[in-house]
Amino acid sequence: MGAMIVGVSGGIASFSEEAARRYCAEHEIHIEEMKYLINAGGVLKALNGGHINLGFFPIENSNGGIVYESIRAMGRDAFDIKEFFEIDVRHCLMIRPDANPKKIKLIVSHDQALKQCRMYLRIKYPKAEIKPWSDTASAVKDLREGKLPKNSAAIASFKAAKYYGMKVVEKNIQDLKFNFTTFLAVT
Repeated sequence: MGAMIVGVSGGIASFSEEAARRYCAEHEIHIEEMKYLINAGGVLKALNGGHINLGFFPIENSNGGIVYESIRAMGRDAFDIKEFFEIDVRHCLMIRPDANPKKIKLIVSHDQALKQCRMYLRIKYPKAEIKPWSDTASAVKDLREGKLPKNSAAIASFKAAKYYGMKVVEKNIQDLKFNFTTFLAVT
């Protein structure tokens, strides 16, 4: 299929990036450039503006349900669906390397990730404030950059923890053993 500029609805090391890389590998698409557009609206705007050739964003999760932000964005822009596909999403709870996991008071992540881990959070961190963030990877990035208090944690992929140099408190914290998210590949 040749080289393409690809846009994803997440930051570096997001699940959307993972979905895009997996899809492109399976379809023998060379990624010339990856653009991190944070949400479905950003992906569709870049697609319609001619800034990307192929876009990826989630539309539903087996536990968290419909990704409403994506559905709203789909109503605003014209696009063609190339394919629906799923990836198994595994969440990790992470903190800054200098933080103490016993002192977590705030946990941030994308609303979908928080929904997918809600029972874990209720049981393990009943007193922590739970706050939605624009994207799982952005939550980790902001935690790493000190934009959140030291006693904060983020929920994201293991890849995000490694990329941003975070300390993983616990892996596979999603409530369901099989936690599939449906993504769209769009042109």
